[in-house]
Amino acid sequence: SLFPQEEKTTAMSAINTYNKDFFISMKVLNDENFSVCKSKKKNDEKVLFLQTIFKFMTISEKYDYLTEVFLHQNPDAQSELNFENPFQLILAVVLSAQCTDKRVNLVTPQLFDRFPTPESMANSSVEEIYEIIKSISYPNNKAKHLLGLAQKLVSDFNSEVPDTMEALISLPGVSRKTANVILSVIFNQAAMAVDTHVFRVSHRLGLVKNAKTPLETEKQLVKHFKEELIPVAHHWLILHGRYVCLAKKPQCERCPFTQICDYFIKEANNQTKKNGK
Repeated sequence: SLFPQEEKTTAMSAINTYNKDFFISMKVLNDENFSVCKSKKKNDEKVLFLQTIFKFMTISEKYDYLTEVFLHQNPDAQSELNFENPFQLILAVVLSAQCTDKRVNLVTPQLFDRFPTPESMANSSVEEIYEIIKSISYPNNKAKHLLGLAQKLVSDFNSEVPDTMEALISLPGVSRKTANVILSVIFNQAAMAVDTHVFRVSHRLGLVKNAKTPLETEKQLVKHFKEELIPVAHHWLILHGRYVCLAKKPQCERCPFTQICDYFIKEANNQTKKNGK
């Protein structure tokens, strides 16, 4: 082992007795808050101490650490899609598949104004909907989905967006991911929508193990995040992936989780080996 048993014991003791201030103060080793770390050690000793803690963190402790930092940085994270009611949100989420929220938000004002209710859209046509959303990716299919979705809401759900997974995925264009967004954002249920950002971030950070599909990833995330935090945790991971943990060039220098990030540690080790050759 890299660290003696007594250091491991010290680390685990620190983890078991941590509080919010302790975790936030050590979120980045070179952060200005580092000087207030409660270990009261010299800087080089603090580095070793914190590295020891991170090395022996369990998966539950990793989730606790992640949660404390996110609660400190963005306690009220929410969707970047613009909407005012459940019908508007479900339309926006269907449109957002393989499309940016920014683009969707440019299109939805006209869409919402023209179709304020499921009935108004149900009585429309694919062609009319297409003309409004044609700048969105896959507009032909999405126009068909929106029309079918509105018609089914009217015929089967009394024009109300349903609040169960089974009912939601029966709607045209509504995948499990879309349904989880609705359940989480509108009904505050413990539902975790796994899009490309959530999938990437959860794997890089090591929040999931051997999860090869979005569903497997979803199950592990739901298992480890505290139930009452799952709705906001969904947004934490999405926003982190959208603005920090980018797909092609992750901005690790801006990330508060490098010390617990499997991806960062692996890349750093590979760079060390490369430099040593």
